[in-house]
Amino acid sequence: MKPKIHYLLRVVLTIFLGLLSRKISAIPTITGDVLYAVMIYWLSRFLFTRKPLLFSFTTTLIFCFAIEFLQLVQNPLLIWVRNNPLLRLVFGQGFLWSDLVAYCLGAVGAACIDYFNCQIKDRPHVTN
Repeated sequence: MKPKIHYLLRVVLTIFLGLLSRKISAIPTITGDVLYAVMIYWLSRFLFTRKPLLFSFTTTLIFCFAIEFLQLVQNPLLIWVRNNPLLRLVFGQGFLWSDLVAYCLGAVGAACIDYFNCQIKDRPHVTN
């Protein structure tokens, strides 16, 4: 159960950082999209703890890309969702190719952090 709590705390921290990044004008706007992908990766690890890291990486990219391409659809229900301030954070507002790059950066970054964190945990302790 400990890994699940660990990933859930990362989700909460990433949400906090993402919301904070929207309030500070000096932070590039792409940061929010990068952190969105990072958050989705941690959420995937929380839900599928026993699956390989590659599964969460792939799931993150599929989810983020699907949300981005869904922004091209102008259905009345989706327009209503995008006008809701809370749901807008999840579903976005308009399609941008740069967002796809940001999602790739966020997914790669989170997967690398996770991979190296797992390597450190599995390393035998050396005692002198």
